[in-house]
Amino acid sequence: MGMVITAAAVAHPDTARPATTVDLAGRAARDCLARAGLSPAAVGVLVNVGVYRESNTFEPALAALVQKEAGISLDYLADPAPAFCFDLMNGACGVLGAVQVGQALLDTGSTERLLITAADVHPGGDARRDPGYPYADLAGAWLLERGADGGTGFGSVRHYSPEGSVGTEGYLDTARMGSGGRSLITVHREHGHDTRRGELVATAVADYAAEFGLDLSRTLVIGPQSAEDAAALGPEGEPHTAAPVLGHLRALAGGRPPGCDQLLFVSVGAGPSVVCASYVPEGW
Repeated sequence: MGMVITAAAVAHPDTARPATTVDLAGRAARDCLARAGLSPAAVGVLVNVGVYRESNTFEPALAALVQKEAGISLDYLADPAPAFCFDLMNGACGVLGAVQVGQALLDTGSTERLLITAADVHPGGDARRDPGYPYADLAGAWLLERGADGGTGFGSVRHYSPEGSVGTEGYLDTARMGSGGRSLITVHREHGHDTRRGELVATAVADYAAEFGLDLSRTLVIGPQSAEDAAALGPEGEPHTAAPVLGHLRALAGGRPPGCDQLLFVSVGAGPSVVCASYVPEGW
């Protein structure tokens, strides 16, 4: 049996107050569980993969705070089987990296359900106030479990990291941060980044299709947005870590394209690196 997406959800900031990664991820998690008709006690493992966080928060593990916000295993008497949670840091490729971890956990029977949360928030709390910051304040969540049909669910997850330039870097510039360091982060993209990223994605998709015999004419690719698509989003910016969840929901809302019977998730991050994973939805 393959691992399937039981439910998915995204969360956008409340315009009345600054966004926080824990709040957004928690709301996405709760909405995801509600769509699946399950209580928080049904989750055995929570993996949080968001990267950008308000006030550049790195400790404690955000997964523990998201677990609390989502109401998962808060009472040892009511929930005798506690959930395991952890952060997985792999930039824009984090969601698909968590999918690979989830496949191993479900294959070994370590858990029955795995919840992935991804949330990015401008370090200052509102991406809309910083036109130079490229990413949207956005969270997404996937609930994964074993499917009833062996022909559905995720295929193999593959990572591609060719030699070359880093493409994109996000870092704290300690020499310049001063008193505003907790609300600032530097995102550097090399010249020609979009062109090289597109070429890398095309090569990775072709290699993945060749390795697994994927017919791309019958495949809907859910991948990184082009520069034009990101610009069309306006001041909100482009989705980052939660992009696969948002792309998945948009694909479902758009309906099944004629002749397509499978999806191919593609994420591209700094390094540069690309992660690909095929997916056959249940009842699509």
